[in-house]
Amino acid sequence: MVKLTLRENESIQEAVRRFRKLVERSGIKKEMRRREYYEKPSEIKRRARLRAERRSRRTRLLQNV
Repeated sequence: MVKLTLRENESIQEAVRRFRKLVERSGIKKEMRRREYYEKPSEIKRRARLRAERRSRRTRLLQNV
């Protein structure tokens, strides 16, 4: 949970800007986008497998250089 306390003499625009940064850093925005639509467990596993394959391919290429 993100908490924001207003600083002394802080404008609303500055507070909103700080709040947005806090939400972005905490990962809430990313989590909301991920849960926006239902994703089948098989799709989650497929995406994870493809990501792992790309990562391993990248490390193999970097080791050969």
